[in-house]
Amino acid sequence: MARMKPADAPAADPAPVTAPSDAIAAATTAPAAPAAPATPKRDAPRTMRELRLATEARRKVKADRLADNPLREGLRLERVPDPAIFVLFGATGDLAHRKVVPAVFQLWRTHLLPHEFTLLCVGRRPYSDDAFRAELKTSLDQFSRVQPVDAEAWDDLASRISYHHGDFSDPATYAALAERLDGIDIENGTRGNRLYYLATQPSAFPEIIGQLGRAGLDHERHEGGWRRVVIEKPFGRDLESAVRLNREVGKVFRERQVYRIDHYLGKETVRNLLVFRFGNGIFEPIWNRRHIDHVQITVAESIGIEARGAFYEETGASRDFLQNHLLQLLSLVAMEPPATFDADALRDEKVKVIRAIAELSPAQVRRDVVRGQYGPGWVSGKPVVGYRGEPHVDPGSETETFIAARLMIDDWRWSGIPFYLRMGKRLPKRATEIAIQFKEVPHQLFRESASDPEPNLLAMRIQPDEGIMLRFGAKVPGLGIDVRNVTMDFTYGSAFQTDSPDAYETLILDALLGDASLFTRADEVEQAWSIVDPIIATWAEEPAPDFPSYEAGTWGPEAADDLLAREGRRWRRI
Repeated sequence: MARMKPADAPAADPAPVTAPSDAIAAATTAPAAPAAPATPKRDAPRTMRELRLATEARRKVKADRLADNPLREGLRLERVPDPAIFVLFGATGDLAHRKVVPAVFQLWRTHLLPHEFTLLCVGRRPYSDDAFRAELKTSLDQFSRVQPVDAEAWDDLASRISYHHGDFSDPATYAALAERLDGIDIENGTRGNRLYYLATQPSAFPEIIGQLGRAGLDHERHEGGWRRVVIEKPFGRDLESAVRLNREVGKVFRERQVYRIDHYLGKETVRNLLVFRFGNGIFEPIWNRRHIDHVQITVAESIGIEARGAFYEETGASRDFLQNHLLQLLSLVAMEPPATFDADALRDEKVKVIRAIAELSPAQVRRDVVRGQYGPGWVSGKPVVGYRGEPHVDPGSETETFIAARLMIDDWRWSGIPFYLRMGKRLPKRATEIAIQFKEVPHQLFRESASDPEPNLLAMRIQPDEGIMLRFGAKVPGLGIDVRNVTMDFTYGSAFQTDSPDAYETLILDALLGDASLFTRADEVEQAWSIVDPIIATWAEEPAPDFPSYEAGTWGPEAADDLLAREGRRWRRI
């Protein structure tokens, strides 16, 4: 195109005419006569029509460019985390070998981890890299969710695994660790992103976190490079210790960097509970005190304490399950719809529920909380010893292996509706379930039916057969009116023809992605302890309990049945 001349200068030859574009008005045409001024050039769309046409043109260009890229065909829909180093403290321990490393392997096998991924294992025992990899392979052969272990996938991941030997309380361990991490960043392109996973004894949490801070391993870089820490439960052993631990963690890491893990929140049915409630319009309108009679949450385990006698003696069912698993499940059932589906909005609503749980007075603890301890009995046709006969357990132990509680939530949605929670060791079977018991119909029309239909029930099975069951009344085919209970049963395995990921797989991936939705926040932990502390304090002032109070292989002490029977209710048979 010819260079434009000033408006008052005559043109030697007319400039070529540029036709206006459909998307953006082009530069004006050259003047037809020497005296005619040029129209000013438009730099951007000015009318609504021009803006719409310009947007359509850009969209078409982008779509054509994407369509021409054959490599986009078949791309995964899942978001893959940033390149990162996974620093596993306590790598020689049982938790790391049983849960954490098998979960990391499954994520690697299913291509959910970035190519630039490194697993650095930190432990007190002296190992070479090759010797420790051999130990992990042995554990995978025993504990991997998918058998046999994919040899090619393992060899690929093993080349990214190394071992760092050192004492958790020695500053030299962390100085050497910092140097080694910087070297991995340069060699493997992990960009300074680090996830510290504390799979150690809880007593080591403050020491490790403090040493990370003193070594500067918590610092996030301005040019990129995030730092996060995953802390296993139990988070404290009472309210005072939880507050103290939160304070120690807060001195080093910001709250957004801290991921307190509760593996129950990673289970498929627990995660689906949010979708079930807030993604279906037929349930939320009846999810309240007007339609629901009560809620039961059961965590049953057929196993005993599995050689963890010393740990369980200091923990018991109240600290091991009530403070975290049971209250977490309760909060998900009872929470209000969050404003947005992000971590803080979800956790804000969960905290509101826990704050609304009425604190129990000593009299209410004696009336509404039941504790028990299993004695000798039979489970799955095999004889088992009582709790006091387990290794490393005090023969006169007063530690509870069973707890049942009736809790009330003082808010508009749930006022007057009891939540019954129970957990026990050495029960007849392994099962975790949330049962929503609806109220009876206000007027019974079918009095001539051979049997009275039971009220509607919605049961969510969290383990082992994850699924959802709805019970309702239906007419039996034939003459007359005979109403019977029928069920609609949905299971994940048969509906989607795929295995559900292990909870640790879900939570580790979320931590690497920076999604804290399924992790507990500091204030949530402290609120949960404020409910459990008065229960434990009341027990401490009571006479020694009459333990054992239930036989192994039964559903707990009779007092747990009485807890519901006095209000005309009963535990659901699982």
